[in-house]
Amino acid sequence: MKRRAGEREKELKKKKLLEELGENRLPYLTPADADFHQLWKTKYSKLIFRKSDTVPEELHQMVQESFLTLREQNCFFQDLVRIKGKDFLTPVSRILIGNPGCTYKYLNTRLFTVPWPTEGYDIKYCNPQIHDACKALMRLNDYLHIEAVKALQGQNLFETKEIKDTTVIDREQSFATSLTEQGSVSEVQSGVCVPEDDRSLKNRTSYNLTLLNYMDPLQMLYLKQEPYFGMGNMAVSWHHDENLVERSVVAVYSYSCEDSAIEECNEQELKGRDPAVWHVGLKVAWDIETPGLAIPLHQGDIYLMLDDLNMTHQHCVLAGLSPRFSSTHRVADSSRGTLEYILGQCELALQNLQTDSDSMALSLKSLEAAVVKQVEEIHNEVEFEWLRQFWFQGKRYLKCTDWWLKPMAKLEEFWRKMEIMTSLVLSEVRKEQQIEEQRNETISCFLLLLKERQKLRKEWTASHRKNAEKETETEHPDLKSPSPI
Repeated sequence: MKRRAGEREKELKKKKLLEELGENRLPYLTPADADFHQLWKTKYSKLIFRKSDTVPEELHQMVQESFLTLREQNCFFQDLVRIKGKDFLTPVSRILIGNPGCTYKYLNTRLFTVPWPTEGYDIKYCNPQIHDACKALMRLNDYLHIEAVKALQGQNLFETKEIKDTTVIDREQSFATSLTEQGSVSEVQSGVCVPEDDRSLKNRTSYNLTLLNYMDPLQMLYLKQEPYFGMGNMAVSWHHDENLVERSVVAVYSYSCEDSAIEECNEQELKGRDPAVWHVGLKVAWDIETPGLAIPLHQGDIYLMLDDLNMTHQHCVLAGLSPRFSSTHRVADSSRGTLEYILGQCELALQNLQTDSDSMALSLKSLEAAVVKQVEEIHNEVEFEWLRQFWFQGKRYLKCTDWWLKPMAKLEEFWRKMEIMTSLVLSEVRKEQQIEEQRNETISCFLLLLKERQKLRKEWTASHRKNAEKETETEHPDLKSPSPI
């Protein structure tokens, strides 16, 4: 419900912004514009850019080879995502690589990591080339972690200096004014000047996964036009990255397969951004006063989005003419998105199930409304956030590794037990031995969750029919049978 309310709010903001613009377009700057660097410094200072020549050549070679390997092995897939209640196939093809057991959810679609080589985990890859590609991306991940820490430390020093300079200016004012203002200045200083501890820096820069993207614009029948600034073809629309640790750094490595046959336009003759070159676009969220930025991306360039930039600003990816890969490293919020978490939830739910030692009959320990509600919520979570998400994407992960099959089999086993628990609740509430008030409370919360389950099953069935890729030739058979209502 919260997600849908958020989507409605975004749509209203977008509609209002487009109405205010009418036929006009907002201004935006590129490096060819005189005020570009000043605008970047004042309004987009938390975007850090590293040109390719600052990155070790050996790392470039390893990472770029890994992109090409994964493409050759057909490991990139378009995702069927849900926007405003409708299913869309993404123009960009993706693969998620990261810590074993991690997932990343965007636009109602949960992706499951192809695990990179991790000590203590038995990961079997389909071939050595995929192992080497995952290992190279893990090396890039380590490098970007170090760069992100440096960038945050630099930002902290810059902000500290700014506050010190402001304090000096304040002290040059009249004595009476400085006495009243000194307290507020020191309060701000105390919040920023204290060096950020190592734990906070680590939490905001320890990337647990990377979402790889690939697109060849010349193979696309249609690309959406950027609506606010007239920046041209978009590969990825304006957005904030979802499901990240708050104020964590997003790091992006860009690799466009630049071809000598695709020539860049003469900057002096061009108005706006060069449509032959890939760009990242930035704007202040829902703002029509501040000009946007369009920054060209070339082979091996890196950019970092620091601190709260991902919350206060939006970014998009503007297509060039050549094929492009990117590796977008994130600190994904793992509070509800890891295998360890969902297995723990299942074990919590199954604590309410007991087996008679003599007859081996199953029964519930408690029929309290709160206990039943918790179990059925977990039942819905494991089915719709994990099992259906995984099987909907079919056999794509088997192109790289079979690592997820055993955990999914375990989750299915737990899910089947929860289906039995649902039947047991139904059986018990039909009996009249229960106190009527308690019985009614249990039935009330139980039916709400069953209705939600039935509605979601219908939506998932419809999505399977619309799956343009037809990756999933057969839905997992056990997931077809609804719980009785």
